[in-house]
Amino acid sequence: MFPKYEMKSITTLESIKKIIKTKPDRISLIVRHSERHFHENAKREPFMGLTENGKNEAFKFGSSLAQDPHPKLFSSHFGRCIETAYLIDKGYFQKHEEVNNNAILSIDLSPFYIKDIEKAISMVSETSSDIFLRSWFNKEISEDIMLNPEETAQKIVQFMKQELQELDKDEIGIFVSHDWNIFPINEFFLSLKHEEYGAVGYLDSVFLFEKDGSFYLESRQKDAIMI
Repeated sequence: MFPKYEMKSITTLESIKKIIKTKPDRISLIVRHSERHFHENAKREPFMGLTENGKNEAFKFGSSLAQDPHPKLFSSHFGRCIETAYLIDKGYFQKHEEVNNNAILSIDLSPFYIKDIEKAISMVSETSSDIFLRSWFNKEISEDIMLNPEETAQKIVQFMKQELQELDKDEIGIFVSHDWNIFPINEFFLSLKHEEYGAVGYLDSVFLFEKDGSFYLESRQKDAIMI
């Protein structure tokens, strides 16, 4: 039985509007890709693309974005993230007829923290994703298999912060990534444990924004905190 995840695009769009109303200097979000295919063979995991519904939802998400600020897109190297970023862009273009550059690929949005994918997949198969994540966050897994989770969270947020500072005032940074890139941010920055607060849905997000020289993180489950 493959896992089921909720589509959180509407919640993400509502959060964008809410944060923009607070008049941040710059705003960005790390967003999980849209709905994807799964396969019984875990080794095919990196190559599974979007479902037709996932494609439609990514396109609809892009068309629902306001014209200002316009999106500057970044993506993991995985195909489902590239697909999501591309379709967000095309949806935005159809609505506003405004051309953006292609999404910028970044290793920091990919699963760079997995050092031994075969061992990691085997461990997940023997237990579950939830148990594996808790073992990782408790630093019970060798760093030969998974990098230090707290350092992983710091690296992802630092990347977002650097790119946020490069945004023009009329841009919103959209970083298309994976749920496992978002979970460490929830755990170590927002104190949101996945066992209590649940899965990261499709097109679910964590926001990083700058206001009056300070940086803040926010999610649908946590009000803004200064970092």
